[in-house]
Amino acid sequence: MSGIYDDPWAYELACAFRDVPAEVDALLGWYAEHATDAEHATDAGHATDAGHATDAGRAAPSGAGPATVLELAAGPAEHAREFARRGVAATALDLNPRMCAYASREAAREGVAVDVVEGDMTRLDLGRRFDLAVTMLDSTSHLMTLDALVAHLRGVAAHLSPGGLYIVEMSHPRDRLTDDPSVSAGWTVERDGVHAGVRWGEPGDRLDPVTQVSADHVTVTITADGGTRVIRDVVPYRFWTATELDAAIRLAGGLDAVAQYGDFGVGEGAVPLTDPGAWRMITVLRPAAAAPGQGVGAQPGIG
Repeated sequence: MSGIYDDPWAYELACAFRDVPAEVDALLGWYAEHATDAEHATDAGHATDAGHATDAGRAAPSGAGPATVLELAAGPAEHAREFARRGVAATALDLNPRMCAYASREAAREGVAVDVVEGDMTRLDLGRRFDLAVTMLDSTSHLMTLDALVAHLRGVAAHLSPGGLYIVEMSHPRDRLTDDPSVSAGWTVERDGVHAGVRWGEPGDRLDPVTQVSADHVTVTITADGGTRVIRDVVPYRFWTATELDAAIRLAGGLDAVAQYGDFGVGEGAVPLTDPGAWRMITVLRPAAAAPGQGVGAQPGIG
């Protein structure tokens, strides 16, 4: 029996509660706020005039939008596809070949160009750099060990343009460390006449106190054209605390955390991670300066 990640259409439907265009607005807002000026082009191109480079990428000046973006553990690559619609050269990487095939088909169907790469987010070797890298929907929960998270961060650091950003969205620690989670384990979505009821996690799904891994039970019930099908899966989930993330950033080197947010608000609408209304842990990272940097120390949702 195939699982939820082997059915990309159903997975995308289950996540349809997310407002991808608004989230990309936020990602671009944070890029404009936190990306730094960079005099040098990426190693994949050379400067032709102020703020530009040839072909494969450039280091965008602060306040401008990214020319290139990499979505990691992209699944259906919804965010990469949205970036591509806005004229950003988008690359999407995922380990699952079915997700990669689906992302390529959907991009072609929508008439947008996305370079879809099948690959491991802990062994990045794409041969080029990006102005912006993103990991969404708590996909870092698939990194089960500290070594894996550190390897991932090192790989991302090696693939960022000078002055670029890595933005990683994780679940809020409240969801696993308290009895008052900020996201719901159950929700419904409706799209194009198709109804889905989703349960991502059950009350009996508990974290192993040693490994901090939980076997989350997933049930997606899809109703369309008078018929119903049910997808059941058990998804290993690794919970990362804020302090563990900070430690992993320090161990990996190459990146400084410059901001953390509790949701997708930008500017005056930004929500601190410590705000009672925060429901995600979103960390903005930038290539480390010459001196070692210091880390920064209910909606439906997956994780």
